[in-house]
Amino acid sequence: MVMTPRKKKAQISVYLDPTTMGLLGDYAARRGEPQSLIAEAAIASFLSPDAAEQREAAIAKRLDQMDRRMARLERDLGISVETLAVFVRFWLATTSALPEPAVQAARTKAGERYEAFVAALGRRLAKGPTLAHEVSEDSGVYKA
Repeated sequence: MVMTPRKKKAQISVYLDPTTMGLLGDYAARRGEPQSLIAEAAIASFLSPDAAEQREAAIAKRLDQMDRRMARLERDLGISVETLAVFVRFWLATTSALPEPAVQAARTKAGERYEAFVAALGRRLAKGPTLAHEVSEDSGVYKA
């Protein structure tokens, strides 16, 4: 086996602010590597001609993921709005008007029912899976 001679590395002095120096020391300690090796790798990465392209690719990937999430949110919001509109139309078409003497009693009862509804909704949201996730688990169509 032929040994090739190692090139001698040039030494430089660098002044770092205390925060950066602390971060470098912590990172080197976690990795079990000398600080000079970490600094050399960081400088090489910074000066690499493809470093900007790698950052751009990473940012583009993240933006694509965010775009897909936003599209799902828009779809889900559209479904929710349409669901509510269909319910309101159905309710208005099937519910008859009350006679005048019963209106005040109905308003009182409606207030009680609304308060119970809000309390139940709060418990439902606090405890666990939403209807959308239950539907997705049952149908296998929705991907949250």
